[in-house]
Amino acid sequence: MDKKKILISPISVADVGLLRMVALKAYADHYLHLWDDGGEWYMQKSFSITQLTLELEDGNARFYLVYCEDEAVGFLKVNVDAPFQDVLGVDALELERIYLSKAASGKGIGKEVVSFVDALAATLHKKTIWLKVMDSSVKPITFYTQQGFGICGTHRLALEKMKAELRGMYLMKKEI
Repeated sequence: MDKKKILISPISVADVGLLRMVALKAYADHYLHLWDDGGEWYMQKSFSITQLTLELEDGNARFYLVYCEDEAVGFLKVNVDAPFQDVLGVDALELERIYLSKAASGKGIGKEVVSFVDALAATLHKKTIWLKVMDSSVKPITFYTQQGFGICGTHRLALEKMKAELRGMYLMKKEI
């Protein structure tokens, strides 16, 4: 099998339109089942131009578009200084989002994205990378475990239109 050309490229506010398009596609491919309204409320709240611009302007956040064969197939968001569970003094990076389109899933792209985050964390002298994953999402939990993350806690979302039985999350982390 030929290796696909994958590029992970930093983006800025100038790219907000493309980010929004990629985010809506990737989110709709995987997460609409979580919502009573099919995800409309969450996508409008989280992926509006205004909200994404605010996040892109946050000096602690870094966004990257993920390309496969020159097509934008997903995005990545990390928070550079994000203490794990508010434990001060721990140099940690939060992997807040990896969203890939359904067409890009299962092709090794996610593994390359996590390797990219590992290298970024090391460059920034972080000791820990942590993330949250839906506790009902078996494939992502398995994927992150294979990438060296371990479950270390739980969290419950309080989003009003999300189905109550699907609000649980696991906290996962790995040491660098």
